[in-house]
Amino acid sequence: MKSSLLTAFALMLVLEGLLPFVAPAAWRETFRRVIQLADGQIRFIGLASMLLGLGLLFLFG
Repeated sequence: MKSSLLTAFALMLVLEGLLPFVAPAAWRETFRRVIQLADGQIRFIGLASMLLGLGLLFLFG
C-alpha cells in the first residue's frame, strides 16, 4: 500500500509539472483566470475533481 501511494504521488507530481514545463505562459494565464473566480466556483471545481478521481479509482482500482 505504501509503495502504491508513493507511486501515485510521484505520478501526480509529474503530471502537475507538465504544463508549467511545456507551456509556462498558458499555465500563468490559467492561474490568472482562476484567481478571478469566486470561492463557490473554485469549490465546485475542487469537488468535481475529487468526484472524478474517486470515480476513476472505483473503475480502475
